[in-house]
Amino acid sequence: MPPSPPCLVVGCVGVAAPDAPIALCAWHLAVSADWSVAHEGVTDVLPTPCLVCGSRLGVRWPSGWLCAVCEWRHGEPLDDELPAPRVDVVYYLRFDDRVKIGTTAHPRRRLAAIWHDELLAFEPGDRLVERRRHALFAAERFGRTEWFRRSPALDAHIAGLAAGVDDPWARYARWVSEAIARRG
Repeated sequence: MPPSPPCLVVGCVGVAAPDAPIALCAWHLAVSADWSVAHEGVTDVLPTPCLVCGSRLGVRWPSGWLCAVCEWRHGEPLDDELPAPRVDVVYYLRFDDRVKIGTTAHPRRRLAAIWHDELLAFEPGDRLVERRRHALFAAERFGRTEWFRRSPALDAHIAGLAAGVDDPWARYARWVSEAIARRG
């Protein structure tokens, strides 16, 4: 086996670790790992579930843990005397070849009561935003219902809302977390 090359850091007399992806000595590898953790965080299992959304996935930073889903600071208490914040959402559900556009402040309860194949997206908003969406896609609407025919315009709108979102529920959890943080 050939000898290890010297550490790339100018002035270092150490030898590069043989299995290192870059020619750094063990000490400089440790320094760079610490720097990376401080700037990127480390995704890991939270010590206990998040108080806001129940997720077990967190990001460990030098200053503490954050929930990876809703970004609530782990260990920060919730004020149980305050009611849960109201977070209104407009939801987009697909059933077969139709889309329902509705609104609720209690999406888990509401969506459990509606027959659907897939939750396509959420967007923050109340009845006013819902009415705007109904007007925007009025040409695709089935009568006076909240159900709409799929169209390129409606599909593009939903795709824009869903862009970069793997799970609409995680986005909703973040909005709830932000609402709790705002009220103090």
